[in-house]
Formats: sequence, structure tokens, C-alpha cells
Amino acid sequence: MISIQGKTAIVTGAGRGIGLAVAKHFVERGANVMFADADEDVLQSQTQDYDTETGPVRYFAGALSERLALANLLSATLDAFDRVDILVNAHRLVKSSDPLDTDAGVLEDMLRQNMIAVLRLSQMVGKRMIKQAEGQDGVTQAGAIVNISTLAATRPVPAMLGYSIACAAQEQATRGLALVLAPHKIRVNGVSFSSVMSHELQCALKEDGALRGQIIAGTPLGRIAGAEEVADTVFYLASEGSRFVTGQIVAVDGGRCLADPVTTQIL
Repeated sequence: MISIQGKTAIVTGAGRGIGLAVAKHFVERGANVMFADADEDVLQSQTQDYDTETGPVRYFAGALSERLALANLLSATLDAFDRVDILVNAHRLVKSSDPLDTDAGVLEDMLRQNMIAVLRLSQMVGKRMIKQAEGQDGVTQAGAIVNISTLAATRPVPAMLGYSIACAAQEQATRGLALVLAPHKIRVNGVSFSSVMSHELQCALKEDGALRGQIIAGTPLGRIAGAEEVADTVFYLASEGSRFVTGQIVAVDGGRCLADPVTTQIL
């Protein structure tokens, strides 16, 4: 059944880009959604059309790389909706770095924001999902976790070495957690995107007018996809329509992972 009606989801990175597209997609399909992001002003702006007091939408602003903020995010979700059934880790930080002299602070930021925070929140939410499922026999899905990464995890990009390392580590964490949580009927999958109009790509296109053409030329389907096209795949992985799928990294990139690299940016 491809439905998340009545489910409760946490979506990080929900202030902009792909995270926002996923969060709104879930609300449209009947889920309760906690929009989480570091930028409170953006969250308020993006949720102003919803009833955030008694309706299916709430928002949480905090530094999602900090353990206390993650714990507070989970607590706020439980206070609002009593449970959590879906976690989508869409929060990302992208920085370039010198591949032969990568600043230690940049590398640490990349790992902390893009892998460690994702792992910690997944562990916290996974434990809650296990507790919720106690005593429920015959349940095919006790929870679903979807982690968002990019083609940088498998396609080396010299100018983004630190970010690439963090993405690769995140995808391996996705596979490891899938094995750990499978006995509890909790599925963990990932979506690796590229040639998608993310917030980061929007910013990059403003700085480099030639980049759009380069990306399209390197994408077999010949276009840049909208963020909502990633949201469609995340929705599938979060629903029981994919109830026998776990530990997989699904590429949403128009075939770009199959083509020769033609740009220095994987966004």
C-alpha cells in the first residue's frame, strides 16, 4: 500500500529545497509532519499557511548537529503527535575544500553535519520506533527511515573531497542501520540525487551561468529535475509500498551516475 495517511514524520532540512519538498509532499498525503531546520525564520515562512498549533504540521528550529537539539526535536514531535513513524534526514551542509590540504575544521563540519547528526537522530528515532512496536504482532512495518545523500558519495569530486567522504560514510551508515533495525521491522534506505534543483544547486547556478548547460549535457535524461521528483521517491520508500526494501540507496539522477563526469560539482 503506497500510503502514509495518519503517519507521523520528522523531516530535517525542511526549510528549503529537497527537505521542504518532502515535508510538503507528506502533508499533502495525510501525514503529520514535523518540519525541522536550523533557520527558524525560514520555517515560519514555509509553514505560515498551515495550522501549526492544532493541525498536522509543527516546526522545530535548532542546530541539528547537536545532540541536545536532536533529543529536543524528538521530544517535540512526541509531545505534538505522540509517536513517530517516519524519519527523513534531508539536512545537509556542503562546503568545498582543497583536496591536498583539507582544513580539519571543514572535514569535521562535513562529517558532523552530514553523517554523525544523521546517525544520532536515526538511532534516537529507531529506539522510539522499537518501543512503539512492542507487543504488536503481525506488523509489517514498525517504522521507516530515509537518508538523503548525493552522487558525491560514489563519484569523487576533488574540490568537494570532505563532503564526498561524509556522503559515503552516511550511505554506509544507512546500510549498517538497515541490518540492525530489520529484526524490529524498521526499514532504512537512502536516496542519492544529482541533477536535481536543490537549494545548493540554485545558489550555484546563480554564480555560474555555464553550469546549467554542463549538468544537462552530463545527464542522460537531458534535464534538471525538480525537488518534488526526489520527494516522490522518498514517499515510496517511507510507505508500506516498499515494505520489503531495506538497506538500499536509490539513485534519482536522470542516469547521471552512469555517464562520464562533465562537471566539478555534484549537487
